[in-house]
Amino acid sequence: MDKNYIIPAQTRIGHVHLKVADIKRSLGFYCDLLGFELTTMYGTDAAFISAGGYHHHIGLNTWYSKGLPPAAVDSVGLFHTAILYPTRKDLAIIYDRLRRANYPFTGGSDHGVSEALYLNDPDDNGVELYWDKPKDQWPQKEDGSLEMYSRALDLESLLKELE
Repeated sequence: MDKNYIIPAQTRIGHVHLKVADIKRSLGFYCDLLGFELTTMYGTDAAFISAGGYHHHIGLNTWYSKGLPPAAVDSVGLFHTAILYPTRKDLAIIYDRLRRANYPFTGGSDHGVSEALYLNDPDDNGVELYWDKPKDQWPQKEDGSLEMYSRALDLESLLKELE
């Protein structure tokens, strides 16, 4: 195996597929609250949703999980799905929408390279909503590597994007 192989720079994560307990409840969260669009149902046990007309960014299914409780926090599995917003203002809009809907957040962080909001979907799958700061603003260590951190997100400053 060639250990010098580097994945092409244009490679992207195409979609995530989540096991959920209730399709309608999950569609309520991802479509009605977060604003994703339903692109297709796959029978009654799976749904595919997207942003901007892509075939699907998120798949939801109940094939092995219908009616079951969330996975244990201290088990292997997905930590969170990260949803990248194009601008800080877009992050402010979804923050305000969730805040007005009284949807609970689990945190908010400035990571130096990005700003992020954290919450759980109805099945306790972690969800990160974030935007990337411009690359020329990413903090770097003396050796040139990224200086990422987790500091409290200034939510008041974020909301000022809406003014």
